[in-house]
Amino acid sequence: MGNKEVEKRMLGKFPRAALFDLDGTLLDSAPDMLVTANRMRDERGLAAVSLAELRPHVSKGSRAMLAIAFPHLEPAQREVLVPEFLEIYRQELGRHSRLFDGVDTMLSALEDAGSLWGIVTNKPEYLARDILPQLGWETRCTVLIGGDTLAEKKPHPLPLQVAAQRIGIAVEDCVYVGDDERDIIAARAAGMPSIAALWGYRQAGEHPAEWGADALYELPHDLIEPAAWPCYSVTVGAT
Repeated sequence: MGNKEVEKRMLGKFPRAALFDLDGTLLDSAPDMLVTANRMRDERGLAAVSLAELRPHVSKGSRAMLAIAFPHLEPAQREVLVPEFLEIYRQELGRHSRLFDGVDTMLSALEDAGSLWGIVTNKPEYLARDILPQLGWETRCTVLIGGDTLAEKKPHPLPLQVAAQRIGIAVEDCVYVGDDERDIIAARAAGMPSIAALWGYRQAGEHPAEWGADALYELPHDLIEPAAWPCYSVTVGAT
């Protein structure tokens, strides 16, 4: 019988590059989103929604959050509110959010090991780029791809493929970290190892263990050790 390439998933070293989702993975932006939604509700004479109500939906984007803030409206009516939501959110950007505990330590560990890191998010690029100076990431983040940067966004693999291309590193030598199933689908389609960030935002009934990620971790601090990071290794074995 002939030989064929067998792909093995292993743990044991920092990747050449780590790519991250933003909201729910690096940044706890739910407080900014909550203020945004409640400003809109207040202007319409409605009572505030709670963080507990909104938080699980943040990673799904503005339309999902508007569905929580204005459940009585039809989808077409909420669609009209998207530009208003984004404009108010831009005013509140970074005023109430914070990094998840352990994120800065994790990023420093990657940098100390000589690894690059960047952001691939479905947030509009201008909003993602606006937050970088507030976090001191203008020079640390080596690539930024937003939801409107390209013709496709996650769960399509194109944003991850382009991010790897822009930093000059093969997709299989990168690892993508995200808190939403779309992140894992995109990584798998791109041929990139992935980590499910369990500290992020999830709706009831979502089960990250079923997403097919190469690893799942409870806290950013879990990723400060190289052994935590998955990588792909292609070996040749007899069949």
